[in-house]
Amino acid sequence: MTGPLAFILGHPVSHSRSPMLHGYWLKRYGIDGSYERADVAPADLPTFFAGFRDNWVGGNVTVPHKLAVMPYLDRIDDAAGRIGAVNTLWLEDGRVVGGNSDWIGFIGNLDELAPGWDGGSGRAVILGAGGATRAAVYGLLKRGMEIALCNRTVAKAQELADHFGKGVTAHSLDELPGLMKSARLLVNTTSLGMVGQPPLEIDLSRLPADAIVHDVVYVPLETNLLKAAKARGLRTVDGLGMLLHQAGEGFRHWFGRTPEVTAELRKLLADDIRAKTPGA
Repeated sequence: MTGPLAFILGHPVSHSRSPMLHGYWLKRYGIDGSYERADVAPADLPTFFAGFRDNWVGGNVTVPHKLAVMPYLDRIDDAAGRIGAVNTLWLEDGRVVGGNSDWIGFIGNLDELAPGWDGGSGRAVILGAGGATRAAVYGLLKRGMEIALCNRTVAKAQELADHFGKGVTAHSLDELPGLMKSARLLVNTTSLGMVGQPPLEIDLSRLPADAIVHDVVYVPLETNLLKAAKARGLRTVDGLGMLLHQAGEGFRHWFGRTPEVTAELRKLLADDIRAKTPGA
């Protein structure tokens, strides 16, 4: 392989489906390039970045490095600065730049699977206060939504609300039933409901009939939350599309082509999840 080399940086990264995703695009567009796993322990980050420009055109960043990479970067973009984490790296005139495309993935997934979701004013109720929450808040604010954050630890939700400012409020889980009455969008950004995690148990009866329920969890592909929403006749959005749509920004920087999220690509990853995760 003589073309540009990109990576997924994390520890561990053996479970990542990003190589399958980017490999699909490289093959589809006939690009002589490669996307590889870079399993780098935190203590080895200095060595990794010392050889960055000689070995890579950029890559994605996953846990536990989304914050740890920041000191090694020459610049971070507005999204990464506001979200407070980096998930995409690329070279710009020899400088290492960090960005965050998780919000692009979040919004792109909603646009694809629930077109018109942001029509008119409305409130989004988000469960959680972690990294995925930050990306969701950033994207929803850009679409003019008001956001109510509900978290088991209210202080964490309040910290996030203070960070983003106007349009974002913090609430306890006890307030969730009342908040759902006026929600256009309910989003789970926690790991609850994921394979191996406790279930997320919520009574959706107070949601309006035209509300949309979005779960960022994609293993399993249809969580119990989404099953409950479908049973009520609500529109639902699963989490796989967030992974698919966030990837395009990096691919464009590294390989010079804006890729398309196709039904074939979605099926490729969905089939892999089902094959490797019983019950998914």
